[in-house]
Amino acid sequence: MQTSLQGISKRAAKDKAHRFGNLYGLLNEGYLKGCFWQLRKDAAPGIDRVDFYEHQENLDENIRDLVDRLKQKRYCAKQVRRQYIPKTGGKLRPLGLPATDDKVLQLAVAKVLEAIFEADFLDVSYGYRPGRGSQDAVRELTRNLQFGRYTHIVEADIKGFCEHIDHDWMMRMLEERINDKPFLRLIRKWLKAGILDVSGEVIHPATGTPQGGIVSPVLANVYLHYGFDLWFEKIVKRQCRGDAMIIRYADDFVCAFQQARVETERGIRLFRV
Repeated sequence: MQTSLQGISKRAAKDKAHRFGNLYGLLNEGYLKGCFWQLRKDAAPGIDRVDFYEHQENLDENIRDLVDRLKQKRYCAKQVRRQYIPKTGGKLRPLGLPATDDKVLQLAVAKVLEAIFEADFLDVSYGYRPGRGSQDAVRELTRNLQFGRYTHIVEADIKGFCEHIDHDWMMRMLEERINDKPFLRLIRKWLKAGILDVSGEVIHPATGTPQGGIVSPVLANVYLHYGFDLWFEKIVKRQCRGDAMIIRYADDFVCAFQQARVETERGIRLFRV
């Protein structure tokens, strides 16, 4: 399977217009079993309350059953169990906990998406990518500010980003590189999966991806790549008379502009489009 992913990655880098098919067929027993062993053993269970160790007890049977449901198009994403974790300032962040079967499948799909879209992602993106992290983003930002000609900086984050991802746009972006309807339907099922809140209420999301879902970070990067990074590169930078740059980590970003305040304010207005 690793060889297959490497082949996908090489093809994606070589042909930027290629749309990948037959990805659904990669989700076989061997691949999914390998993904299971990469799950966090201490992760909280989902709505079925089956944790890593309980799932492991009948692993072969569980994986075989999951693959059978995929082959027969009977797979349905279970509801996501919601918990809340504390944030700075006394606020709470909602965290979605998928069932173990869904975790295995989401990891398998996330690896395929990563193999495809890593060839497209711009160097300005640092969040949730292999071989990149927050310290790399800080170093690159420091280097640019130290040696660049920038005089004004804008720091911001996208408020409520994960909760407001448009599902239809998300699928259209994935279709830029994927021509496999069963594979895409899997992703849409996760986007539309009900959320069981701690209050007992079942929420049916019209937008967003559940924070905590294994596939959510790469989906977020795909969405931000097409909707934000390329927009800054192809539109904002071309409308700035001086140099302009951006460093993004997930939905947090820093922009720097060379021109005086009047030009920077023009750049800020562009961010409000």
